[in-house]
Amino acid sequence: MTTKSSFPGVAAIRQTGRLYALGLDVARQAFRRPFQFREFVQQFWFIASVSILPAALVSIPFGAVIALHLGSLTAQIGAESFTGAASVLAVIQQASPIVTALLIAGAGGSAVCADLGSRTIREEIAAMEVLGVSPVQRLIVPRVLAAMGVAAFLNGMVSVVGVIGGYFFNVLMQGGTPGAYVASFSALAQLPDLYISEIKAVVFGFVAGVVAAYRGLNPGRGPKGVGDAVNQSVVITFLLLFLLNLILTTLYLQLVPPKGS
Repeated sequence: MTTKSSFPGVAAIRQTGRLYALGLDVARQAFRRPFQFREFVQQFWFIASVSILPAALVSIPFGAVIALHLGSLTAQIGAESFTGAASVLAVIQQASPIVTALLIAGAGGSAVCADLGSRTIREEIAAMEVLGVSPVQRLIVPRVLAAMGVAAFLNGMVSVVGVIGGYFFNVLMQGGTPGAYVASFSALAQLPDLYISEIKAVVFGFVAGVVAAYRGLNPGRGPKGVGDAVNQSVVITFLLLFLLNLILTTLYLQLVPPKGS
């Protein structure tokens, strides 16, 4: 008789279900008292400290590449006046949340996974459960909320730096007009564009935190298992982020009409 473990994909489905269950548990216990405010502040500061500088440095070339590429395309079709709107909307809606999420997952998420993984192999998590202390409420909820908060603030910084970088590269290197750049943006942009950017950043931060926590709670044996769990958490987070970005972008374009339509 064929056993359940012989079916392909059963292990992946089981892992997906456990990850989803952990996400629901985090969302439920986030409103339970006592809230670990000190742990939240420490994790918030740590994730922000390892993410701010790389985010600022990455956002400049992102904005520059988008502005230069779109500026070249709009020049070919005679629509230079729309370069500002196209580049700024691309940075705010797409590039900024993605850059923020990748840095949160790669810098902060990997550190969270390594910390929880080392606690797991030292059996600290098991000791907390024996003492009746919920590791989800005590350790995971503050880390996930910290990742969400840092993602929201970091997304705003990346948007500003990316837009400024794109502006200077378009005006200085491609001979764009500053007035036309700003006017086209104000003519086509709308507040929901900023809202969807922040929503994406918060959702991506939640996913990055939950995936890092899940892999940290389920590492392999020994230090090598913790290292493998860190690598797996980053890869899984990247895949989920691009999938969620596709879903959120599709929903936004279907539900929110373009300005002036």
